[in-house]
Amino acid sequence: MPALTEKIGKFALLVALVAFLLVETAWSPGPGDKQAIRLPAVAGAFYPANAGELTTMVDGYVAAAKVPAVSEPVALVVPHAGYIYSGAVAGYSYAVLKGRKISRVVLVAPSHFESFPFAAVYDGDAYATPLGSIPVDKDFAARLAKGPLIQLSSRGHIPSTAQGEHALEVELPFLQRVLGQFSLVPIVMGDQSYETSRALGIALAKLVKGSDTIIIASSDLSHYHPYEQAVNLDSKTLHAIEAWDYLTMWRSFRLGTWEACGGGPIIAAMIAAERLGATRAEVLKYANSGDTTGDRSRVVGYGAVVLSRSSDRPAAAELSLNDAERHELLQVARRSVEAVVKHAAYAPPNPSDQALLQERGAFVTLTKKGELRGCIGYVMPLKPLYQAVAEVAAAAALQDHRFPPVSAKELDQLEYEISVLSPFRRVLDVKQIEIGRHGLLMRRGPREGVLLPQVPVEQHWDRRTFLEQAALKAGLPAQAWQDEDTDIFAFSALVFGQH
Repeated sequence: MPALTEKIGKFALLVALVAFLLVETAWSPGPGDKQAIRLPAVAGAFYPANAGELTTMVDGYVAAAKVPAVSEPVALVVPHAGYIYSGAVAGYSYAVLKGRKISRVVLVAPSHFESFPFAAVYDGDAYATPLGSIPVDKDFAARLAKGPLIQLSSRGHIPSTAQGEHALEVELPFLQRVLGQFSLVPIVMGDQSYETSRALGIALAKLVKGSDTIIIASSDLSHYHPYEQAVNLDSKTLHAIEAWDYLTMWRSFRLGTWEACGGGPIIAAMIAAERLGATRAEVLKYANSGDTTGDRSRVVGYGAVVLSRSSDRPAAAELSLNDAERHELLQVARRSVEAVVKHAAYAPPNPSDQALLQERGAFVTLTKKGELRGCIGYVMPLKPLYQAVAEVAAAAALQDHRFPPVSAKELDQLEYEISVLSPFRRVLDVKQIEIGRHGLLMRRGPREGVLLPQVPVEQHWDRRTFLEQAALKAGLPAQAWQDEDTDIFAFSALVFGQH
């Protein structure tokens, strides 16, 4: 193992030196240049600079990947580290494309070295690798780059320092070997906000529809955690992709509780694929750098995912709790409220049931004589379920601004109800919203509102009233649910109480 570590250290030093020298050769065109070709910046570092060696390596990774049959792939998620680390995982995504007729590739990558407030669609003519040049689809790029969030620009593409962006470049040799001839739409996201990701996803869906185009999101996952911690962290991101819950994913990336350096590209690809009819997300392969180097102390995670059209839209996974587990959660809620009202400390004991250790969004509703007395929750799966219930129960008793804090004399009169939330998924057709089954989260810009599934039942609302009330809860006009700038997400909830 020491010998392997020493070799890896020497290789990394050589990679850094070669990368510095190669970046100096990557250029943007001057006024007199006939063509603007983005030359390789990390050939010889992240992947072989020799065309023959590169071909052998890429072909080997793709050939070794055994993937299930995929009827209609719409988008891929692919890692972008050095090939010796992530190439085998990337091979799984690209193996899906073998033998398919694809004339255009939209490749979306994060910007590692330069920050700018938009997604930059390359304004040059081609990207080059040791295997040749790939022409940019300039007409598509021009039609895509409309508005302040998506612009024609070389920002993030052409190295401006001693470091060249690798996240887009390393995908190209795989595409050249698997597809042969194709045109490229290279995009580097200098801003990975939800707004930019959404704008890019929607714009791509409108332009890609009906064409032989594949969308690829370039992203690694967690960075520099111990092996087991990285596996646990990355599983949350990959499960959210499978559940098509990009809302929770974006929030978790923003808070830093989950990690993916290309989170924005993943979300943009999911939003585009969703509007192009993709209904299924399948993780083809997961590994991390510890699987390659043997060093499990600080690893980087890699995932290969395909988003495809399918005859059905898989339902979000719902949590099932038995009577004992429900009783335990209700006891946690009650004891938490009693403790906080009496200014006492309370730490719920660690449960033995695995279901209560799952991270889930949860709400606790307090009622008194049938009237609402407080309701607060975590929309996101921030903490293990038993901890989340303890915290939101205490908050419902003291921090719901609609009511005065619960007093000690009220404790015996309180009734408790817990709602455990499923993942969120955007509503494609409001007619699919079922009263009593679905809760709604409505979002437009920074405004957002949530209504639990039991609310429209208690208020005797029909579907339209439910939508209008969700809009009002978000601080929007009642008819905002009909606006194309408004996102409506549905979720279900496991609801149980103790009276």
